Amino acid sequence: MGRHGWNSGAGGTLRWRLTALLGVGVAALALMVTLTNTLSGGGGSTAGTSRDGDKVHGTPATPRGRSQPYVGWGFTHTQYSADEGSGAATERVEQRLAASRGLPQNQHIMGWGADNPEPVKGRYDFGALDRRIDFMRASGATPVISLCCSPDWMKGGKAGVDNTDWSRAALETAPTPDHYQDFADLAATVAKRYPDVRHFIVWNEFKGFWNNAEARWDYEGYTKLYNLVYRALKNVNKDIMVGGPYLVMDSVDPRQTENASTTFKGPWGAMDQRVLDAFSYWNSHKVGADFVVVDGSSYTNDDETLPNEFAATDKLTAVSEWVRRQTRDLPLWWAEYYVEPADGKDEREGWSEPHHVAVQAAGMIAMARGGADSGFYWNPENEKGTDCAGCLWTPTGGGGGGEELPMYGLVSRFGKAFPPGTGYETVSVAADDVPHVRVLASDRIVLVVNTLDRSISVNIDGKRFDLRAYEVKWLTR
Repeated sequence: MGRHGWNSGAGGTLRWRLTALLGVGVAALALMVTLTNTLSGGGGSTAGTSRDGDKVHGTPATPRGRSQPYVGWGFTHTQYSADEGSGAATERVEQRLAASRGLPQNQHIMGWGADNPEPVKGRYDFGALDRRIDFMRASGATPVISLCCSPDWMKGGKAGVDNTDWSRAALETAPTPDHYQDFADLAATVAKRYPDVRHFIVWNEFKGFWNNAEARWDYEGYTKLYNLVYRALKNVNKDIMVGGPYLVMDSVDPRQTENASTTFKGPWGAMDQRVLDAFSYWNSHKVGADFVVVDGSSYTNDDETLPNEFAATDKLTAVSEWVRRQTRDLPLWWAEYYVEPADGKDEREGWSEPHHVAVQAAGMIAMARGGADSGFYWNPENEKGTDCAGCLWTPTGGGGGGEELPMYGLVSRFGKAFPPGTGYETVSVAADDVPHVRVLASDRIVLVVNTLDRSISVNIDGKRFDLRAYEVKWLTR
C-alpha cells in the first residue's frame, strides 16, 4: 500500500538517543542501565520506558461539549511536523492553527513521527506521542488518534527498546491473532493517557491484512481486531467515538475485467470488488461504529486520472454515496485523499502549486457532495529547507519556517466554510461555464474552482467575474 509515502518515526528516535548519550560517562551509565534492564526485563531492553503508560499526560484540554461522531476538515501529521524545529517557526504554526479554532489534527501511535509506544509488553515510551499531543493542545486542535501501527513483539519481532524494526515491511505488518487483545489493551492505555482525545480510528489501510492464499483482504482478521479495540475503548469511556475500517477504495481501468466490480463503476474507472467485499464484511460483522472511515485516490491503480484530473474526482463522490448507503448514513470520514498520482519515489511534485490546490479543492468538493462529514489532508512536510510541494506550511527547521502555504489556506478555509451539518445549496452556473468550473455552496459561501489552465470569465450565482488559471475563489452570499 503506502500510497501516501513512507515516513517512520525512526529518525526522531535516533536524534533523541544521540542527544541523550552525551559524554563517555553518560554513555557508560546508559549502557549499564540497558544491560540491567535487558537481564531483568525478560524481553529485551526497557531503558527509558515506564510502567505507568496509562497515567494522564500533561494538562488535557477540556472537550467542547458532548462528543460527536464527526470533526470536520483537517490534516494528518507525518514524520516531520511543527512540534519540532525552531521555536519561532513552531510557535508561528501553533498560532496560525489556534486562529483556525479547532482544526482537526490526526496522529498515528507508531510511525509518522511517533516512536514505538510499547517496546516490551507492559513497558511504555510515549515521549514522541506526548510531544505531538502537546502540540495539538497548544494549537487548539480537535485531536484524533489513528491506532496504528503495532510494536514488534505483537507481530513476530523482538521485544526491546533497541529492537524496533522501522523498515516499511515491518511497520506494515499487522499484529498476529494471538496479540489482537494486546493491541486492544494498548489502545485502551492510549485513551487513558490522553482523556481529551475522544476520536479514534482503528488501524490504517488494512496494512498487513492480506490473505495471500486467497488473494483477497483478510477482512475476518481485521474485523476481529477492530471489535476488540472498539470494546476496549468503550470500556475506558463510553463517550469515545470509534471508527473504521480505513480501507483504500481502489479502482481499476474501466476496461479491466479482473477484480473489477460489474455494478460500481463510472468514467473514472471500476471499483476493485475485493475492496467492496472487505468493506461489506466489516460493515456486517462489526460490533459497533460511531463513524465510518475510508481512504483513497481519484485515480486508478494504474495512476490514470479518467477522463481527466478534475473529472476523476467524481469517483470520490460516488464512493462517498456508496459508503453512506451501506452504513445507513453513518458519519463519513476520509482519512486520506489523493488527486495527483505519485512519481517513482512516491512524491507528488509534478504539478504547479495552483494546479495542485485546484484539483485538491475539486476533490474536497466531491467528497462533500457525496456526504462526507470529515476529511484529513495528508501533510507531506519536509524536515528542513524552504520548498515543500503540497505542504500546509514551510518546514520549521529554521527560524523563518512555519509560513503558510496555499494548501493551508484551502484546508483551513474549507473546514471553516463547510463544517459538519452544512446544508449545501444549488447555485446558478451559466451553461457555457458548467464544463469549466467546480462549485460548492452553502447559504453563506460559494467555492468556485477554475479547472482550466487559462483565465476565463464566468457567471455564477448571478455574478460575473474573471478567474485566473486554476484559481480557487471564495464568494460570500
